[in-house]
Amino acid sequence: MKAILATVASAVLFFFGTGLDPVPELAWLAPLPILLLAPRVPGAAAVAAAFVAYLAGSAGSWSYFWHSLSIPRPAALGILGGSAVLFALSAGLFRLLVRRGHGFLAALAAPALWVVALYVVSLLNPTGLMGTFMTTQADRPSIVRLAAVTGGWGVEFLVLFVPAAVAAALAPGVRARSRTIGLVAVAAVLGALTFASIPALAGPSTRVALVAPGQSRWAADVATPEGQALVRSYVDQIGRLPDGVRAVVLPEGAFGVDRTSRPRLVEAFTEVARTRNLDVVTGVVDTTPDGRFNAALAIPPSGAPVEYHKWHNGDSPNLTSGTQLAQFAGIGLMVCMDVNFADPSSEYGEAGTGLVLIPASDEDVDGWAHSRTALIRGVENGFSVAWSATRGTPMLADAQGHVLAETHTGGSPFSVVVADVPLGSGKTPYARFGDWFAWLCGLVALTGIATGVRRPSHAESLGVA
Repeated sequence: MKAILATVASAVLFFFGTGLDPVPELAWLAPLPILLLAPRVPGAAAVAAAFVAYLAGSAGSWSYFWHSLSIPRPAALGILGGSAVLFALSAGLFRLLVRRGHGFLAALAAPALWVVALYVVSLLNPTGLMGTFMTTQADRPSIVRLAAVTGGWGVEFLVLFVPAAVAAALAPGVRARSRTIGLVAVAAVLGALTFASIPALAGPSTRVALVAPGQSRWAADVATPEGQALVRSYVDQIGRLPDGVRAVVLPEGAFGVDRTSRPRLVEAFTEVARTRNLDVVTGVVDTTPDGRFNAALAIPPSGAPVEYHKWHNGDSPNLTSGTQLAQFAGIGLMVCMDVNFADPSSEYGEAGTGLVLIPASDEDVDGWAHSRTALIRGVENGFSVAWSATRGTPMLADAQGHVLAETHTGGSPFSVVVADVPLGSGKTPYARFGDWFAWLCGLVALTGIATGVRRPSHAESLGVA
């Protein structure tokens, strides 16, 4: 009965606290019932309860993963099942260490194992990583600002460490250290909040606009009458923007161009850019002699356009991946799925880029989660984010994780978002030192595993070490 109650409680908390539309505070509570249960039942029961709780708690995302256009179904099954397995293994390691009397190490090793496994997945998965514990906290700048030092891995660790520390403090056999474990958990949260309260440097503000259509059209051929009509409709929308806008960002893959039709698109947007004295950034699928690129094309009022080629194209073999950064006037460019990976965001951060403009295209239900993945990349690397997504959540956010303005596409011919965006300072500790925290978690997890598998001493076998 204890196992059933704990499983149901965790599953419900995971359902509402994680996924595509989470309640942030519930994510901190979701692991707690399982971790409280784990030392009090046989190992197989603890691991099974953890697996079922996480898998059932992710039910709100099943339909998204199964029908996603960007995630192959085998990968979707691997993500859903693998995450449940990982949580079960973390709970199993927690149980093993607590029952050996190592409550403090249990509270550290369980979230460390979770983090280092996700770090490996982020390196191997062709679609990158989004929608984990760190994403659930994306609307809490006081927590997310920790990512400027540790990367999102620090947020990921903290959300799981707090319930693990509480469960370890209340576990049988570790009462002598429960006060220390609890104090460390409180200190970790207070430390993160204290860091977030330190004023961050910010540069001058730039008024940025996002323009996204209500209906999704992929790579409209500029050479066709339909493509020309779409160009004119965007030009009209840009012409209606408020005074003072210095950059406008359109969605990913808005137009399809080649060597013949590209000048027509550039000419149309250069004219409105000159008239309004702003930069126009649009997503294009650009066919060149060197390949077919999913790109962001920046068209200034004067001078040559700047084109960025998307680095990460998932499982799209007909697209050539780029390898170079693209900047103009200190502003960087990326495209959609690039934010699911550490690079090129970390390179922009290392270069001191203060603002990155990102044409994107989502699938409605994942619009919030993907925009927040972009927000976290900005916090990690010290740049503000302009995320212009069709079928998603166009969003403007500063480098400290504050959402300045946002909307959701659909319901009107065009969605428009405008805000004054302060430039970030770039060159955060994370941008300088990379994924050091994930490697530290690897060391802690290995220490926990080594301690758990070695033959227990007599004191440990009594649970009083």
